[in-house]
Amino acid sequence: MTCQSCASKVANAVRDVPGVTDVEVDLATGRLTVAGEADDLAITAAVTGAGYSISQT
Repeated sequence: MTCQSCASKVANAVRDVPGVTDVEVDLATGRLTVAGEADDLAITAAVTGAGYSISQT
């Protein structure tokens, strides 16, 4: 992600995943924090579907 628009695009895509209750995207660190009971694969699919890559830590 290179701008706030990118961060918003990722956050909005992840918010649509069933089971997600909260999403935070830190543009400076590139970190996505997700709360809720959503499936990790569904979150990954949402991020990649929005055009971005993801690595889990």
